[in-house]
Amino acid sequence: MTDTPTSPEQPAESPHTTALRKAVRLGTAALVVLAVVSAAGWTLVDGTPGLWGALMGAGIGGAFVLTTAIVVIATAHSAPQTTAAVLLGTWLLKLVVAIGVVAVLDRFDFYSRPAFAVTIIAALIVVLAGETWAILKTRAPYVEPTVP
Repeated sequence: MTDTPTSPEQPAESPHTTALRKAVRLGTAALVVLAVVSAAGWTLVDGTPGLWGALMGAGIGGAFVLTTAIVVIATAHSAPQTTAAVLLGTWLLKLVVAIGVVAVLDRFDFYSRPAFAVTIIAALIVVLAGETWAILKTRAPYVEPTVP
């Protein structure tokens, strides 16, 4: 019976990434539910522009939050300094991209601005709440035993 250590080419399957993987799954599920509910509601309120605003808001808000957990999973076997640097870099990149997307969308009028704004805020809250719930409910050991 041999244990093969995880190489950098293999996905990081350890107890600390188990919770993050569950968080990404639950956050994505919450985002899908929000997108459907928000799209239906805003379509009734504003028609097709409401639909577009809700879908774009869910996509931008959800991607902003989910990216963080995905980056932490991707850098799970890196040095803590590397993970911190990558997280800071992706956070700055997400911020610049989000500002750029909103600036580009500002000149268009095919979407409902209230639907867009409300759904972005709702997506940030709902996805973060889903991820937090998943992290809190995941049972994982605090320490990993070393095999001699």
